[in-house]
Amino acid sequence: MTDLSTTAAEAGPLLRLLLDGQPRTRAELIDLSGLARSTVTGRIEALLASGLVVPSGEAASTGGRPPARFRFNPSARLVLAADVGATHLSVALTDLTGAMIGSRTLPLNIAEGPEVVLSAIVRTGLALLTAADRSPADLAGTGVGLPGPVEHRTGRPNHPPIMPGWDSYDVVARLGADLPGPVLVDNDVNIMALGEHSTAYADVEHLLFVKVATGIGAGVISGGRLHRGAQGAAGDIGHVQTPGRTDLCRCGNQGCLEAVASGTAIATALTSSDIPASSSRDVVDLVRSGNPTATQLVRQAGREIGSVLATAVSLLNPSVIVVGGSLSLAGDSLLAGIRETVYARSLPLATTELRVVPSAAGPDAALRGAAALVLQHTLSAS
Repeated sequence: MTDLSTTAAEAGPLLRLLLDGQPRTRAELIDLSGLARSTVTGRIEALLASGLVVPSGEAASTGGRPPARFRFNPSARLVLAADVGATHLSVALTDLTGAMIGSRTLPLNIAEGPEVVLSAIVRTGLALLTAADRSPADLAGTGVGLPGPVEHRTGRPNHPPIMPGWDSYDVVARLGADLPGPVLVDNDVNIMALGEHSTAYADVEHLLFVKVATGIGAGVISGGRLHRGAQGAAGDIGHVQTPGRTDLCRCGNQGCLEAVASGTAIATALTSSDIPASSSRDVVDLVRSGNPTATQLVRQAGREIGSVLATAVSLLNPSVIVVGGSLSLAGDSLLAGIRETVYARSLPLATTELRVVPSAAGPDAALRGAAALVLQHTLSAS
């Protein structure tokens, strides 16, 4: 089967014009692209051979034989997306627009190690392909989100704190041995930022996605693109020091936002008040049941997060801050605390049109982002 990324690169300008799903004739593509007729004809033939483009009837005739029209074919290939959590694995199959064809979630502890987890991704992915009556040869690539720092260039985890046995493991080579096409790996928050952006905010140039769960992190979209920083550590707000706090963080420093305002930190504080809680899920359940102590602690956590985000607002000037992660399911308490501090501590110019909103993609944000990672790579005109 034709290499998808090679065909996309060679026929980039034409493919980009057809990605909106609108059928077009050769003449329209020539006018819109500015390319020579012979160039357009050759690239259309390559796209037809790859299956990325298919005939789509005929346009109205202006005399003589009606001209053929062509459209993008989103089912030409499939994308495998995997969201690896601390205690779960979600895998999905999408088409070339990112629309989900099938998905499965299973309990799986990441501490079992890379071989167990990555084998489960392969096994589940192959099962989804079989259920869709497709073969591994139909894969355009695989995208994976991991709950720890990742060197995106190599796809290797970099000293991940909750992933024993994963440091520098060659995830790309392991999955590539069983799955065709490129394998792209990133940390879970970057993946969620991509998923949120592609799902609900594709027209937003500057967006900050904040995940609040067992840990706290952010994904930065600037100029419409995900920014990872020099070593892929951009957005690590969980280890920014919170003013006036000395709580010991798992990283060894004191006063980190994660040690103060994460789901784990709130659960610990509740347990100290004789209200048993061990996870973000427990905190969310307590808030939803009307527990006033849990509600107060979540609201205060929002204020602490907002104090750090106020600095990010001044530095990055996003137009949207999206709050996701398991603790965001606690409802308005977390968002209210974040908004309270962000709007109070940021300059009016930076907050005039700033929206602080809950995730629109919800639990699917990471899977959609993992698919978007592959689609941006394989369908890029560059």
